[in-house]
Amino acid sequence: MTTTSRTIRVDYLARVEGEGALELEISDGRVASAALKLFEPPRFFEAFLRGRGYAELPDIVARICGICPIAYQMGAVHAVENAFGVRVDGQLRALRRLIYCGEWIESHGLHVVMLHAPDFLGFPDGIRMAQDHGDAVRDGLALKKAGNDLMRAIGGREIHPVNVKPGGFHRLPTRAELAPVAERLARARDLAVNLVRWVATFPFPDVERDYEFVALRHPDEYPLNEGRLVSSADIDIDIADYETEFAERHVAHSTALHSLLKRRGAYLVGPLARYALNFDRLPAPVQALAHEAGLGQVCRNPFKSIIVRALEIVFACEEALRLIAAYEPPGQAAVTIAPRAGTGFGCTEAPRGICWHRYEFQADGTIERARIVPPTSQNQPSIEADLAAVATTVIDQSDDIIRHRCEQSIRNHDPCISCSTHFLKLRVRRT
Repeated sequence: MTTTSRTIRVDYLARVEGEGALELEISDGRVASAALKLFEPPRFFEAFLRGRGYAELPDIVARICGICPIAYQMGAVHAVENAFGVRVDGQLRALRRLIYCGEWIESHGLHVVMLHAPDFLGFPDGIRMAQDHGDAVRDGLALKKAGNDLMRAIGGREIHPVNVKPGGFHRLPTRAELAPVAERLARARDLAVNLVRWVATFPFPDVERDYEFVALRHPDEYPLNEGRLVSSADIDIDIADYETEFAERHVAHSTALHSLLKRRGAYLVGPLARYALNFDRLPAPVQALAHEAGLGQVCRNPFKSIIVRALEIVFACEEALRLIAAYEPPGQAAVTIAPRAGTGFGCTEAPRGICWHRYEFQADGTIERARIVPPTSQNQPSIEADLAAVATTVIDQSDDIIRHRCEQSIRNHDPCISCSTHFLKLRVRRT
């Protein structure tokens, strides 16, 4: 290209959970700036939680996301129990881990096959990809259905489940109700193994990023609901100390806050971080499958996140089958909750990364203040850094190639805007 300065804008990111745009400034052969602009109006969840009772929390925060409502419900109930001095363990804890497996399966399955795979194979969307890869699309939809079935069996419905409550559940599933779900999960596990092998054959750009990974780490388990917050550098803290290391800030081009490390700036949460910080917690067969797919114990190529997500589907299927096999309905559906004044913290691993909650309660359990830090706000600075790095590798190419590679780069992280990039308007201003 002979042009020395270009502005590449995507004015509206279509087919997303939210509204956003992308702007790249290219000057003198380098990316001068890359901004992922989120302009969706604020939703005010933290504000309208004030004055609500603690028992209302799970049903309200579930509405933050239709794809991963369990992440918000689990963070909320853990925070309530933390504030009120309640511990949920045994089979009730296992059921929480089980329903979370369902969310990982359905969310990852949808993203890997329908939203991300078309980028690597040269299709504008999953529907047209199905013309040449019909079996893969059918298998991906079957995986999503298996995850939905598991969420419905425990949560009452797959979208915004209604059975979760502080202390446990409103109703316990029976072993007979879980048996047919286990049969479908066994088939889903085989589909997920094939999915890993399929996506491992995709053509991947040669990109390595020096992320600081952040994830939960549990003494015994690959993290879902519990653990300490650790990083690939020097962070190892209780979730209650999150605000000692992390801070949110407003940026002019986004209505979403950017979360940053106070000492170092951008960091990454999600599958690549979980995998790098908890590889030793994966079952041996999943570790072996990762090596077969060409991965080491750490993956720093954001485009290969599609392989790690597929591996996490295999893990979630295996873990769900293990939990169902060991399930014995406990004597009560929930432990007793006695509210008191205090502050509670919760942090769980949503499909897209850690989701952190803090609530301050009055003596009767009324919420005084709420703060929720979702994965996408934590990843936004890293996504923008990725956009600059990725665009640099194709900076001498046409605007269409730059746009496609940047869209694919955004989708690597499966943010709430990840399904946006197939029908975008691109405006280029050349000077």
